[in-house]
Amino acid sequence: MKTELKKYLKELRLPSIRECFEEYAQRAVRENYSYEEYLHELIKLEYENRTQNKIGRFRRESKLPMAKTLKSFNRDRLPTKVNQKLSALLLGAFTLKAENVLAFGNAGSGKSHMICGIGHELITQGKRVVFRTSALLVQELLQAKKDLKLPSILKKLSRNDAIIIDDIGYVQQSREEMEVLFTLLADCYERTSIMLTRNLS
Repeated sequence: MKTELKKYLKELRLPSIRECFEEYAQRAVRENYSYEEYLHELIKLEYENRTQNKIGRFRRESKLPMAKTLKSFNRDRLPTKVNQKLSALLLGAFTLKAENVLAFGNAGSGKSHMICGIGHELITQGKRVVFRTSALLVQELLQAKKDLKLPSILKKLSRNDAIIIDDIGYVQQSREEMEVLFTLLADCYERTSIMLTRNLS
């Protein structure tokens, strides 16, 4: 029966349950679990492991700088109003409405770190986020356009809940660069939140 059960769990792609159902069964006997309690513990384990794996995958795919989290960000340096806005943004509701976030300020003011910290928090909520510097993003879009793959890369980017474009002021503003960037922004309008930083007060 155990062999058959492991086979079924493998086919159903329930690896955490397959790995731990025997151990949990022994605990259920020791602690006098009901059938429902035993099932609940197994399903909870599978759910939690899947959630953690998904978050890990989203974090890797996002290309967010790993060091730029809110844990390493000093919120005391922010004005009260900005701190309050940050608390609201961390709830992630703006992504449900595809609203945009603009962080403009002087170089070294911490805006990129703060925006990345919000991105990391969104990922822990199960949201897809992608991070690009504006220079890298524009070059990717220009190359995709040259290779006649611009529609597919736009579709891929718009699947995210939020796109972080860092240091947009560094775009050279040539006609070609502005065109592909505008195409992205237009494609994401009312579908995906854009989070921009720029070194301007």
